[in-house]
Amino acid sequence: MGIRYNKITDKHQREIVLLKSFPCKYGKCSFCNYIEDNSLDEKEIDIVNMEALKKVTGEFEVLEVINSGSVFELTPKTLEEIKRIVIEKSIKVLYFEIYYGYIKRLKEIERYFPGVEIRFRMGVETFDNDFRVRVYNKNFIMKNEDIEKISKELFSVCLLVCVKGQTKEMIENDIKIALENFQGVTINIFINNGTVIERDDNLVKWFIKKYSYLTSDNKVELLLDNKDLGVFEQ
Repeated sequence: MGIRYNKITDKHQREIVLLKSFPCKYGKCSFCNYIEDNSLDEKEIDIVNMEALKKVTGEFEVLEVINSGSVFELTPKTLEEIKRIVIEKSIKVLYFEIYYGYIKRLKEIERYFPGVEIRFRMGVETFDNDFRVRVYNKNFIMKNEDIEKISKELFSVCLLVCVKGQTKEMIENDIKIALENFQGVTINIFINNGTVIERDDNLVKWFIKKYSYLTSDNKVELLLDNKDLGVFEQ
């Protein structure tokens, strides 16, 4: 049984909901077992999501919506309910996840929630194009000008670190690029999850020694465990 609602009360205070959605448009990332939460049953999706959204109080005026895909895979009824709650609870800031392929459609969401600050997050996982495509199976290339361009559209990016095949230099470079270009960075230390990607424990030890100071950096959310946000589906 999973947990679909939580409050983040330390850095970046907000409420967070993990919602069900239609299958991720891409759905081929080699490290992801998250898409098992997807469904084609619209009725079932909405029942689960209404239950989770009922718990939102609006106390921080900030709500983060995550789902196993992008905001564009949420059902119409779920989006309507989020909109209703945003108005009723006076929510000022909304976080949503998007996939790179949707980068040209962000204005649709901004128009749907007028008067609300929308903060889009995207999993780039790494800025090393070869590693992203070859190992993570995320099929998009970003040149420097692309990074600069999307930094104007996205609030934050997610990095996936400490997997076998990565080097210290790659991780250092990823963190440097993310901090220089984006207002927020989520860094996930990989946990073995039954996919083909494997955790590198030596890199984990090095990373924690070198980068544990990032826990006090206001731009960074450092997740030592993928359950650190308090929402997960088992």
